[in-house]
Amino acid sequence: MHKVSLAEETDIPRLCELLGILFSQEKDFEPDAVKQSAALLQILRRPEVGYILVLREGSVILGMVSLLYTISTASGGRAAMLEDMVVQPERRGEGLGTELLLAAVAFARENGCLRITLLSDRANEAAICFYQKYGFRMSAMLPLRMMLE
Repeated sequence: MHKVSLAEETDIPRLCELLGILFSQEKDFEPDAVKQSAALLQILRRPEVGYILVLREGSVILGMVSLLYTISTASGGRAAMLEDMVVQPERRGEGLGTELLLAAVAFARENGCLRITLLSDRANEAAICFYQKYGFRMSAMLPLRMMLE
């Protein structure tokens, strides 16, 4: 039996493991448990910033997703950035990603979000197809990034 719930501070070590898997697959980022732990703690301690949802099977976390909030002047209210969506690789193909994504979309709606935006690695066609299957569309906007560290 699976359950999607809010992450807790005691989940941080497992969340860092999952982020390590995710960031090993992405070209723009590298796993760094110290940085990831610090960021996760900031999110968990500040619900006005956003939330981290986890998919549990009993006491085992199989996947996670973050919803981080901003205010959209275009939409006229709260918007969410969906980040760090990852499911344990050995358990992919079982519908766990679908379960986690649908819970995140419902949670965003319940919390007044008018839009969800996400970034996907351009080369990850499977992820892009997955998100499109659930209503996400390619944007005419092009993300640009400046690293300040």
